[in-house]
Amino acid sequence: MSTTAKANEGPTNPLVTPMLTDLYQITMAYAYWKSGKVNEDSVFELFFRKNPFKGEFTLFCGLDEILKFLKVFRFTKDDIEYLKKTPALKNSDAGFFDYLLKLDTSALKVRALQEGSVVFPRIPMIILEGPLGLCQLIETTLLNLVNFSSLVATNATRMVLAAQKVACIEFGLRRAQGPDGGCSASKYSYVGGFVGTSNIQAGKMHGIPVIGTHAHAFVQAFTSLEDVEELELLNKESGNTEKFLPHVLKHRKSEATNDSELAAFISYACAFPDTCLCLADTYDTLRSGVPNFISVALALDDFGYKANGIRLDSGDLGELSVQCKKLFTDSDKETNRHNLFDNVKIVASDGINEKMLNKLSKTKHNITGYGIGTNLVTCQAQPALGCVYKLVECKGKARMKFSQDAIKILIPGRKTAYRLYEDDKPLLDYIALAEENMPEIGQPIICCNPFVKEDRKTCTPSKADCLQNIVFDKGECIKPTLSLVESRKYVKSQMENFPSEITDFTRESDPKNYLYSVMVSEKLYNFLHELWKAENEKNWSENQK
Repeated sequence: MSTTAKANEGPTNPLVTPMLTDLYQITMAYAYWKSGKVNEDSVFELFFRKNPFKGEFTLFCGLDEILKFLKVFRFTKDDIEYLKKTPALKNSDAGFFDYLLKLDTSALKVRALQEGSVVFPRIPMIILEGPLGLCQLIETTLLNLVNFSSLVATNATRMVLAAQKVACIEFGLRRAQGPDGGCSASKYSYVGGFVGTSNIQAGKMHGIPVIGTHAHAFVQAFTSLEDVEELELLNKESGNTEKFLPHVLKHRKSEATNDSELAAFISYACAFPDTCLCLADTYDTLRSGVPNFISVALALDDFGYKANGIRLDSGDLGELSVQCKKLFTDSDKETNRHNLFDNVKIVASDGINEKMLNKLSKTKHNITGYGIGTNLVTCQAQPALGCVYKLVECKGKARMKFSQDAIKILIPGRKTAYRLYEDDKPLLDYIALAEENMPEIGQPIICCNPFVKEDRKTCTPSKADCLQNIVFDKGECIKPTLSLVESRKYVKSQMENFPSEITDFTRESDPKNYLYSVMVSEKLYNFLHELWKAENEKNWSENQK
């Protein structure tokens, strides 16, 4: 069975099964089963507490894979036989394994943000309503599918913003954390705004444009012009197939350039005359690489083709791009080729990260594209997002987690989040109890900081969007998720619509003072603090006994 066919039937990665979980999820489910709680109604929320990369926003991704997982969720007989032999479960009642074998997602309802949504701390990305045991069993898998995909999409979008409209290409497969890390990074960096990937598998699986050049090894593999003296190319101007080397040598201004490099460029041009893009820094970029490329490009023009460009993989990329552009401009003037080199690409690679992109964007350069690998796919600036999965209601009663650290205090109860707008621009996110009505347009609403009594404001929204919608119910997907192309467009439109203070990738924010507010309704604020007070009084009373 092909990988593509498998992806259509279930999760893209065949490792994503009910067994892709932590042991304690199974042991908790057994304890629930033993105590008769396994089928109690519960509500869980998946969210995070702090934006990554010291920034002001996060992108939610991974919903497509989650829905595929939930659709086919079933333990196999082989899974059960393995679990029976594990030391932690080998003495468990046989009835529990019968329960696992029959378990499916027919009793589960899922509400979620749209794939590619801009999301902020404490906003539930996914809300699950269903039997306690089932919801517990899928926790780890859901976190695994959301954490990295959301992190790499956010990382990619920040880099796209930093590049300031210069195209970004993902080149990270060889440095990624395994095959799945590589393919996931290709997929979600495309959602985040990258224009393509070097990863052919990701291109095949997800329809992402695949882009590539050649390596230094290709240039080093040629030793002299004799290697290419017999190469021929169809001359579109004459209609004849002709040897290409003599036409290149006709345009060579100096024999000081490296012959083996020129041979490599000739070979690549004859193989890909319509898309020839050469790596120009193997020996000497300005004295050999670019002059050799110019000779080949002029010969291609003689034959009716247009050379694509060069790639720079070392040195001062910004300054080198300016000098390369000057050589191209000078050649246009000398040869009177009607601006042949005006649209030639200059792609820069070499360990590019967000900080470098920001620096390059503030200086003069002629780079037309960035090839970005390691720092994108490994998210070196921050290796994990830190999503959590918390029980907020059980048997119809709100549940609450306490902490001395305010950022870790759980907002209890079944909730819905809304995005409020002013003049069609996002104003703040507003969390209300599920029983409350949706905010009314044009009506004043009191919005409260859930943990600071004095921090509240009244706003009158011109528009309100419900952020979570039903995506899965009774074992079926309610509606298809956005395609990668649609998600990519959705991300771009949000980046254009949010205030620049939120999308400013250069600002390192204080997590205690986010620029974009996430607030709660007055009713939820009161409910939270009443529950908090009651629980504290209960604990104090018990401690006095």
